Amino acid sequence: MNRLGTVIFYVQDIEKTIAFFEKAFGLKRTFIDPTGHYGQLETGSTALGFASLELAKQNLPQGFRSISPKELPGFEISFTTKDVHRSLTHAVKWGAELIAAPEEKPWGQTVAYVRDFNGILVEIASDMTVCAKDSCCCH
Repeated sequence: MNRLGTVIFYVQDIEKTIAFFEKAFGLKRTFIDPTGHYGQLETGSTALGFASLELAKQNLPQGFRSISPKELPGFEISFTTKDVHRSLTHAVKWGAELIAAPEEKPWGQTVAYVRDFNGILVEIASDMTVCAKDSCCCH
């Protein structure tokens, strides 16, 4: 069986990106490799990694689409927290751009969105409410 080991984003500045995620989301740096082309943060069972655009060009010589700070990407990172409002305020204080204010979803989860200076979309959400199979509003 496969498991999700690391989610990796290709970015311009590894150190700046790692530092931002440490401050804005309270994540812990695992390492930045000596070349500065790759860094990783601890997020639980799946690591969050950042690789340089130069490394992307080496790994993907056929080309790739860079993340843009001008457009919202078709994917997101989702962090769960006990206090969405507090986590959102903290992230914005450290430079995250507010995309969507907290909203309670029909399934009981509170969700907000920000993005970093690279254009990476980040969901800040409460844990999802688990409901009985026959009475759940979300199946």
